[in-house]
Amino acid sequence: MPELPEVETTVRGLRPVLEGQRIARVVPRRADLRRAIPEDLGQRLTGATVTALGRRAKYGLIDTDRGDTLVFHLGMSGRWRVDPTELLPHDHLLIDTEAGRALALNDPRRFGSLDLLRTDVLDDWAPFRALGPEPLGPEFTGAYLAHALSGRVAPIKALLLDQRVVAGLGNIYVCEALNLSRIAPARAGGQISRVRLDRLVEAVRNVLLAAIEAGGSTLRDYARPDGELGYFSKQWRVYGREGEHCPCGGIVQRRTEGGRSTFWCPKCQR
Repeated sequence: MPELPEVETTVRGLRPVLEGQRIARVVPRRADLRRAIPEDLGQRLTGATVTALGRRAKYGLIDTDRGDTLVFHLGMSGRWRVDPTELLPHDHLLIDTEAGRALALNDPRRFGSLDLLRTDVLDDWAPFRALGPEPLGPEFTGAYLAHALSGRVAPIKALLLDQRVVAGLGNIYVCEALNLSRIAPARAGGQISRVRLDRLVEAVRNVLLAAIEAGGSTLRDYARPDGELGYFSKQWRVYGREGEHCPCGGIVQRRTEGGRSTFWCPKCQR
């Protein structure tokens, strides 16, 4: 599933195509993805000007001058194609701008979603209401984590994946950040010192920023809007590297819980 860096990379790729542009045509090619596509989506977006693009957790945001925000989630296999030369069977939403640019939202597995909300009530939308702070934002600090994890006995990895604790982190980047900060994924969150939490916050930011710079990690069908693949997988320290050497010299281990794999190094992660 595309994680925060993949969504951020997508938003950055869409920005030069859409920002400041008037939408000339919107064509939903089916009635639903993971859930129903708003019936009035085409009417509300056609003729609107895109004022900004952003991201919240793993959702992309497209704001218009009509006070609406198109919220998209890429699901397992979704991606935007820019100026496609032909339509593909799984291009489920088409957007044309008056400047002559075209976008197609392609999602073979249809686990993604499209919602159109009033911008001024976006923070009260159910999927956003309980989200924790953005990991790249100023509110995500060691002090915040110390407060949020106080008394918690759940493993730190599970707590970092809890969107109520911090928004947008996924399995790959949590494994990588825990390795970089030398914290064992099974350690109880409430037992980690403030010094180590400060180091963890820095590691989360560094891993995410490096992944964004590399265009994300290519998993299954993910690609950037320009069609290029993300290359952060070349920099993985432990994820997907069971039996290989960690940068510290230890051997990367793997365990599976609930269908999700955890990769870590028992030598350096305590």
